[in-house]
Amino acid sequence: MSELPQLPPGLTAHHLRATDVEALADLLGRIRERTRGHGGADVDSVRSTAVGIGSWTRHQLLVRRADLDDGVALAWASAHDRAAGRTDLVLHVDRSQRDAEAVAIALLDWLDATAAAIAQSRDLSETLLEILVDAGDEEMQGWLARHGHHRARRWLNMSRPVAPGEQLRGREGVAVRRVRTHDLGDGTTMPVAEDLQAVHRVLERSFADHFNSYRESFGEFVQRLREDSGHRWDHWWLATVQHEGHDLVAGALVSTVSPADASGVEGSYVSYIGVDRLARGRGVAKALLATVINDASERGRNRVGLEVDADSPTGADGLYRSLGWETSYVTESWQKRLTLS
Repeated sequence: MSELPQLPPGLTAHHLRATDVEALADLLGRIRERTRGHGGADVDSVRSTAVGIGSWTRHQLLVRRADLDDGVALAWASAHDRAAGRTDLVLHVDRSQRDAEAVAIALLDWLDATAAAIAQSRDLSETLLEILVDAGDEEMQGWLARHGHHRARRWLNMSRPVAPGEQLRGREGVAVRRVRTHDLGDGTTMPVAEDLQAVHRVLERSFADHFNSYRESFGEFVQRLREDSGHRWDHWWLATVQHEGHDLVAGALVSTVSPADASGVEGSYVSYIGVDRLARGRGVAKALLATVINDASERGRNRVGLEVDADSPTGADGLYRSLGWETSYVTESWQKRLTLS
């Protein structure tokens, strides 16, 4: 891939190793404490992304002091080969170090070179770079702007408390079920391919008129969602309604397990929810959300989180608020179109 970045004297970068997981989790915790007012990073989630299944489609570097073996990470950069023509970036830099800006710019240069190499390996002439930044992180936003990125969208990260025994009713005429599974004969189960394809199909259709929509192959879609350490097949749902005399797969919801919070209780997280345009206005989204809330309550979880486009064309944030969700923090998408020379 690309060469290692030229860092300020006294610093060194290396590709992520299994022994780096705790240092990376500590770095993320320190940065979140600064930007969101609360720190902490789930070590299992970090491990899955850094060196587990999530690392298979990512190119990552960790920056440390060259002359100290103190186990402290100062920066992390990641380029995720998400789909053809799409590279998702991650950049976290400890601001307490004197050379924070120089480190950030050096890693942004490395991310550009890495994304270009990914696009070239796919025989593409350009790729879209996207990075998520906390809305209040003006320092990172300034670095990105000087590096050619622009603010493209705002995202509301919302959470809803779940009470013990809580059960909501969905909309009449909407049937919701889990993705079916079959027994492999060795004590394990796997989802039925037809249902997974239906989830992918309805999400592709439902997001076709949304910001940042792009084609993602079925294989890329399934692999990417399996990379989440909270992935569980029994957290995938399909909704059907009657349409012109037959059952229409009208909606899909993919959720995951959120790590335990300060009280030691896990939560659920809505990774994706989509409704086919032919079924909008029939309560499909409400039925799916009621299902995931009920499921969380039955599992003894205390919250359901999700992320929504602040300018969603369907006004989804209004639906979420009406069902009890509130915004916890806001992030922004910053983008850059990278053309290969």
